[in-house]
Amino acid sequence: MLKAALPVIPGVNLLPGIRKTGGDLPELTLTRHDVPVDAEHVAAYASICGFPVKDTLPLPYPHLLAFELHMRIMTDGSFPFPAIGTVHIGNSITQHRPIRLEERLQVVARPENLRSHPKGRVFDMLTTVYSAGEPVWEETSAFLRRGRGDGAATSGEGAEFPDARPTGTVWALPGDLGRRYAAVSGDHNPIHLHPLTAKAFGFPRHIAHGMWSMARCVGALENRLADAVTVDVAFKKPILLPGKVAFGSRRLDDGYAFSLTSPGSGAPHLAGRTRDL
Repeated sequence: MLKAALPVIPGVNLLPGIRKTGGDLPELTLTRHDVPVDAEHVAAYASICGFPVKDTLPLPYPHLLAFELHMRIMTDGSFPFPAIGTVHIGNSITQHRPIRLEERLQVVARPENLRSHPKGRVFDMLTTVYSAGEPVWEETSAFLRRGRGDGAATSGEGAEFPDARPTGTVWALPGDLGRRYAAVSGDHNPIHLHPLTAKAFGFPRHIAHGMWSMARCVGALENRLADAVTVDVAFKKPILLPGKVAFGSRRLDDGYAFSLTSPGSGAPHLAGRTRDL
């Protein structure tokens, strides 16, 4: 994570081996072979994200198996943007079937689809998880690199999400949530850890991980989702820690709409929906 943070320090971006050009994405695909699942680690993830302990993986869990690959790609010398300061703005996960704890997996990741955005440039990180050659789980993570935007471009993340107003469920999030999730996920981005480290990157205090907020919503819907399902989310305003968020959900013809908002102002933190396959 230190290497990921270096390019945002003034002047460091110009040093050999650290410089980021802002150019095109590299043709870079990385793979983890024969990846085992650690049942104790899965249980720790389930606990912090609100999933029941089962003999299958929580739907978003394979993201953690790919995180090492994502960081290796984004800190590679050929990658055009620094990892820290790149904003995770949306995520889509398709689970073709539940993955059992005893399965050994192959995890493949690559960057793709660099495009203009009104606030800079966006790229996707694509991940596929295989079991015995069968694709069982796929993810598209959309990242925004802020910069000179293209006023003619659309956000591209923009399919409207169905409304899901809060229904009285409010979650109180402790100040150490970011550190606890970082310990499980491996994502030690300083904006999630302490007020002081977050202020260095322009936040009033530290913020919750976007992937925690997605996982917590999916955990709340766990027993209602189909085995084969797609979950899409858009990350909105950061969730400051400690804090409270209001969860809302409603049934759709082919799944659920869900949201996280501020209980006081109604400001949106996350919009999402599921689709049965």
